[in-house]
Amino acid sequence: MKLTKEEVEHIAKLARLGISEEEKEKFRDQLSSILEYVEQLKEVDTDEISPTAQVTGLENVMAADVISDCDEETMKKLVASAPMHDDNYIKVRGVFE
Repeated sequence: MKLTKEEVEHIAKLARLGISEEEKEKFRDQLSSILEYVEQLKEVDTDEISPTAQVTGLENVMAADVISDCDEETMKKLVASAPMHDDNYIKVRGVFE
């Protein structure tokens, strides 16, 4: 499938790209070859292949949230190192106003 110059101009406009006449011809060739390759992929028989979202087999790779206590001295040092704090609490700016 060979794209026309007008189609390349339309694609560039949609992508908000300013391209020169030389680039239009270059992109016309490159985009056309990509579309030809996609057409080849459409011919591949995938009826016996099940759909996959990912291929590594990994699921929910997250560490569990574990709350652990620390000694009072360490806690005081951590709270004191925060830019804003009040007693044993770290203060943060509000997210929603």
